[in-house]
Formats: sequence, C-alpha cells, structure tokens
Amino acid sequence: MSVITSHILDFIAQPSVSDDDFNDLALKVFAHQFTHNLPFQRFCQQRGQTPRMVKTWQDIPAVPINAFKDLELSCVPTDRCERVFMTSGTTRGDVKGRNFHPNLTVYDASMLGNFANYVMPGKGRIRMGILFPNEKQLPNSSLAHYLALALKHFGSTESAYYFDEKGICLDALCEALQHAQDIAEPFALLGASYSFVHLLDALEARGQRFKLPQGSFLLDTGGFKGQSREVLMDSFYAQLSATFGVSRDRCLNMYGMTELSSQFYDAGNGIVPSIKRGPHWLRSRLVDPLTGHTVPLGERGILAHTDLANFNSAVTILTEDVGQAVDDGFILLGRAQGAEAKGCSLAVDDFLKAAQA
Repeated sequence: MSVITSHILDFIAQPSVSDDDFNDLALKVFAHQFTHNLPFQRFCQQRGQTPRMVKTWQDIPAVPINAFKDLELSCVPTDRCERVFMTSGTTRGDVKGRNFHPNLTVYDASMLGNFANYVMPGKGRIRMGILFPNEKQLPNSSLAHYLALALKHFGSTESAYYFDEKGICLDALCEALQHAQDIAEPFALLGASYSFVHLLDALEARGQRFKLPQGSFLLDTGGFKGQSREVLMDSFYAQLSATFGVSRDRCLNMYGMTELSSQFYDAGNGIVPSIKRGPHWLRSRLVDPLTGHTVPLGERGILAHTDLANFNSAVTILTEDVGQAVDDGFILLGRAQGAEAKGCSLAVDDFLKAAQA
C-alpha cells in the first residue's frame, strides 16, 4: 500500500477532522497527482498552479469530467489497475469516461463509511432488493460495485437482486415486498432512478401497491439517462411514497459519478430539490467554469468537487451540474444549459489543449 493511500484511509477512519486537516491532505494528494499524472501536470504548469504555488484546496485545478473521456488520467500505468469504472456514454454516444483504480481499498472504505453514516446510522442489516445488474453483468459500472458493497455489508441473508437480462424480476420482487409487509420486516429497495420508473409503471399496470413497515427506505440514483420516461422530481417521489407506503423523508437519493470515488446523500425528499451532503473527505464549491473562481454565496454555479478518495486520477473535478450552496451542503439545479454549458465546454477545451501540449 502506498503512503498516500495510507494517509487517506487513516483520514476516512477519523470521526471528525478540521479544515486544516482536510487542506493539508488535499495538498498532499494534489502534489502526488502533479508528480505522477502527466496530462494533469502539463495542465497545472500551463496555468501556473503547481504544488509550490497552490496553498489551499480551493485553488487545486479542477479537471473537467469530459476530459476523462479523452485522456488516461492515472498516477500508475493503466494496465496495472485492478478496475476501471466507465461512464454510461449517454452524452457522447459510445465515448465513455474512465476512472482507473489501482485497487479498490480506498473506494470501498469511502463507500462503506459514508453509507453507514448517512444511510444506515445506528442500524445493523436490513433485507435489500437491488434494481440494477450485478458486477458480473456490468464489471465496469461503479454503481454495480456500489450496490454490491451495500448488499454484502448491509444486507441481510434474504437480500437479493431483482434484475436480470430481461429487466426487473417483477413477480419475485412483488412476492418479497408482500412478505416484508405481511411480517412487518423493514425492506430497502435500491437502484437506478430509471429502474424505479419502470417498476412504478409495471406496478401501476397491475394496480398493485404496498405499505412497507417502519424502518424501510428507498434509495435511487443516477437520474433517467434516457432509459425511461422523464419524471419531475416532486412527482417521482410522490409516486414512490404512494406506491410503497414509505414516507418521502425515507425516499433517499444518492448523488455520485464515475469520475469520483465518494458519494453525496440527502436526508430524504419531503422537499425538493433536497440538500446534498458529503463525508468529511469530500468538499464542494460552486464555480464559474471559465475562471474556476468560486461564485458569491447564494448564486448558482457549476459544481466542483474535491474528493480525497479520488487519489489516482483527479482530486478535484469540474462537473457539468448546476448547483446552489446552502449552509451545510448544496442543492442540485440540473445540468448546465446555455452559457453555463458553453463555459463547461470551453473549460474542457482548455484542459485538453494544455494536457496534450
């Protein structure tokens, strides 16, 4: 295990940290990536943002997520990486972003610690149903790995996947949900947002609803990605609550992406858009995509995330998601459009020109 990964694992294991602690480790990860990730190094040098010049985590240059599609961003040779997670390729057809992981030790520690704190605080195991393909079916999917970890470490022995090559295993899932309702056993249903839309449609066609017992929850992630009909967020969570008998504050959403190694959660969706929060090793800013400067408090901007668990590729990434800061997190306002989208595109162009120089 490398020195940098040992530092990160120790940091994740801490119950709490100071701002100075976060800043110190972020700068160490930045220096590590500057030394070993050559495209990133070229970009930083062209901008004059080297480890000697950068003094705070907010000043670490952010890598636009589209650069993960055009470049191999890795501190170690990619053929030595245990796993590569790939994006779904919904924005540029078959061109997929890639995040290389030398091993999954840090990724798994990040996911498990964060899930335990935000989703399962003070709880043991719960019966889980997964509405997504497994890792064997989708070996390059970060979500498939995330859900496999959730089931293995937090699911009871009766937990199962209710998804195969034909889609949702509706009969088996309905039987499991009915059983949970009948014996008052809490049940957790996790999967892609679009999987839930397909499930809602199938259950409506059957005229079937459930009233899951107290302690149950639903967790969706990833949006609809053209895989199902689009649903307004308020309507989506209202339908989930009505169909499964789970209050909207137990309808959780996870915000994550292939280009990161950590996730954000909300505390339910009684009010939308909900506030997203991350663990102590993950911090966010709202920025102007062209300058990288933080926008004034209360203004909308493009989300930039600094994820200490993302030690091999880019510790700070620039998304294409619009957000607004609140006291203890941020709210998502959707994908960049118009001038904001153009700003993101120009940021990608600038990065690629510098990184490939």
